Amino acid sequence: MRIIRDHRFVTWQDRGASAAIGNFDGVHLGHQSVIGLAREAAPDAPLGVLTFEPHPREFFFPDAPPFRLMSRQARASRLEKLGVEILYEIAFNASLAGLSPRDFAQTVIHDGLGLTHVVVGSDFRFGKGRAGQAADLVRYGAEMGFGVTVAPLLEKAENTVSSTAIRQALTEGRPRDAAAMLGHWHRIESKVISGEQRGRDLGFPTANMSIDGIHPPAFGVYAVLVDVLDGPHKGSYHGAASIGVRPMFGENRPNLETFIFDFAGDLYGATLSVGLVEYLRPERKLDSLDALIDQMGADCDRARVILGAL
Repeated sequence: MRIIRDHRFVTWQDRGASAAIGNFDGVHLGHQSVIGLAREAAPDAPLGVLTFEPHPREFFFPDAPPFRLMSRQARASRLEKLGVEILYEIAFNASLAGLSPRDFAQTVIHDGLGLTHVVVGSDFRFGKGRAGQAADLVRYGAEMGFGVTVAPLLEKAENTVSSTAIRQALTEGRPRDAAAMLGHWHRIESKVISGEQRGRDLGFPTANMSIDGIHPPAFGVYAVLVDVLDGPHKGSYHGAASIGVRPMFGENRPNLETFIFDFAGDLYGATLSVGLVEYLRPERKLDSLDALIDQMGADCDRARVILGAL
């Protein structure tokens, strides 16, 4: 998959795509439906996705709490798995935010990227002040010569599939409900960083990962699927993970610590993708380190049973 980050400098081979437009946070079933429509609309054209970085909400509200379901790298990985050939990850800045709806259609979609067809959700808004609606894009497409498909919002079990609903499920410790809307396990993807090696001392060495910049799921212990994406230990594993502040050891910055079953090796610097399968229990402070070790053993036993049944 090729990634284009500036609509002003696009070579001829990256023009002419049929592209889905949106933020694609989580790449959930609704997003996948929109991408599928882009493929169907112009099967002979390259399949593209047009998205923005940073997320417009981060641009306008930089001090708001983290809300993203996935990093830009994790989003790109998921889109590539769906067969997207070109990711137009356009910089969202004051210049782009100031474009009128018509100017956005002309400058970015038509002149800049040369898209032949675009697909948007029925709730799509674009241009300065979010003034443009899907119907406006249909009109501009007819004028400028690119096709437009407006996709209906996807509903599942009488609820609209949305990044907001997925965040709520994760906040409430319901990763299976989140997965039902995502079409895949919710995954946290980043590099393994050095920790304080307490897990190693307790007999449960963990891979430590930052959760900075993404919406934090419910703090606690999870049964997880682990993909090591690079390095000598590349592969898929089962494990148990803790998300939170580690209250047994004072107040700490929230992170993700994963114990991989039946694994021995150095993962520092490797990129891991940790899929949350089931919420086992909340994070809590226990009476002693012995009690913590016993609880961790019980958590791992339960996680093995859950993951073995998948």
